[in-house]
Amino acid sequence: MLLCFVIWKAVPLAVVEEILLNLPAHQVVQVCRLVCREWKELVDSAAHWRERCRTEGLQPYDASRPPEDWRLFYFLSKFRRNLLKNPRAEDGLQGWEIVQNGADRWVTERNSKPFPDNTVTRCFVTSHGLCLKEQLIDLKKEGYSDAFMDQLRPRIKISDWYIPPSGYRSHYTLYVQFLDQEKNPIRTCHPYNYFRQQGSDYPWCQITYVFRDYGPGVRFIRFTHGGMGWSGIRVTNSSVEICPAAERWTSRVEDCT
Repeated sequence: MLLCFVIWKAVPLAVVEEILLNLPAHQVVQVCRLVCREWKELVDSAAHWRERCRTEGLQPYDASRPPEDWRLFYFLSKFRRNLLKNPRAEDGLQGWEIVQNGADRWVTERNSKPFPDNTVTRCFVTSHGLCLKEQLIDLKKEGYSDAFMDQLRPRIKISDWYIPPSGYRSHYTLYVQFLDQEKNPIRTCHPYNYFRQQGSDYPWCQITYVFRDYGPGVRFIRFTHGGMGWSGIRVTNSSVEICPAAERWTSRVEDCT
């Protein structure tokens, strides 16, 4: 073991850096960083993570505004995913808790109007009575530790798609709660509560919100949406993501801070 350490100490740092860039990121952080002070400095450097992002094609949209923390940007970009289960109605209503189930109740169906992304083929449909459904996301179970959420407080992006019925009045609603360990609300945001009058043939509408500066203690996220309309509001492709700050939002955004 000592012999191996002496040999590695003799390797130029430029060569070590190249080797580290070709190893899995988690191994670099959990193992290589502990070898010696020089390696720790390499792994902790912004240059290492900036180069790792470059070689793996993970770049901020606005090059003039680089991330404050390249390592955080790398991991959030690399392992970003939708934390909602069954967001596209592919498994019926599985994964959702029904909060209100008015009139003819929630159902699922194939999209009658093509979705902008042709991989999304199904949707949830409300009734003419109010229908609401929700999911509770356990951040720790999803891999985001208490320390990570409290110290880094990453951006949380909420997105939803809906389409009102043609020719009828309708109501769509979306709200989000950030909860503590006991599931008590730390913050409640009702970002979208929209009433459409009787009108023409509406397209699919995307709603996107980015939460920041929400404070410590967030352990769960409750996502609730739904509505009502004579032939039903359609909703699909909902998402909740932990995401990098250095991202340009190309869809409709309101920053709830």
